[in-house]
Amino acid sequence: MVMKTRQLAAYLEPMLTPELAHVQTIRLGTKAITFWPQRFVTDEDADELLALLTRLVERGRHVAVMAHFNHWREMSTPIAREAIRRIRATGAVIRSQSPLVAHINDDPEVWAHMWREQVRLGIVPYYMFVERDTGARRYFEVPLAQAWEIYREAKKRVSGLARTARGPSMSAGPGKVEVQGVAEVNGERLFVLRFIQARNPDWVQQPFFARFDEEATWLDGLAPGLDADDFFYQEEFDAMVGC
Repeated sequence: MVMKTRQLAAYLEPMLTPELAHVQTIRLGTKAITFWPQRFVTDEDADELLALLTRLVERGRHVAVMAHFNHWREMSTPIAREAIRRIRATGAVIRSQSPLVAHINDDPEVWAHMWREQVRLGIVPYYMFVERDTGARRYFEVPLAQAWEIYREAKKRVSGLARTARGPSMSAGPGKVEVQGVAEVNGERLFVLRFIQARNPDWVQQPFFARFDEEATWLDGLAPGLDADDFFYQEEFDAMVGC
């Protein structure tokens, strides 16, 4: 959303041609609603941008604005709420995907409040992401065990309409892995994991287990559970990436 509408239109309007009729969903990932909601309200081409979204929807495309929120306060200003209202008026759907960030939102009440407020404003809670294993992450990352507890506790505090957010999720090399919980099997404490998306679609929704580690913050820091030598996907994944 940092580009002008005329530039964005050059990418999106070709999606409306008969040759691309099979493209039915257009996803726009942005944090602009939080740091520059003026993009949708008062910028010189804000109305043109909204007209573009409307045109896409009226031509039968599902437009999903994947909004990045870190905290409910980002939705509390009048201009942010006006941006949300105007986007929704185009027929586009706003879905929220948010990272779990230490010192910012590592508190279940912050997440419960954020999800409740998003539902009230017509936003669909979509994902809780684990802090990525890139950059200066040490200060911001949250251990997977704590992430799961925050997610679980937050879910307990909201209604069903706010329980659409999946997580805690890691966008790792083999795919998008969700921490489903912690269980004890044959006396061994384990993380229960599954792929939401994967390099091989056959891996999707297959549960697998990792040894419980209260310090681990990413998939690469986990070891297979139940005396397995590798995770079930490891050999195939290694072949894919040429290991």
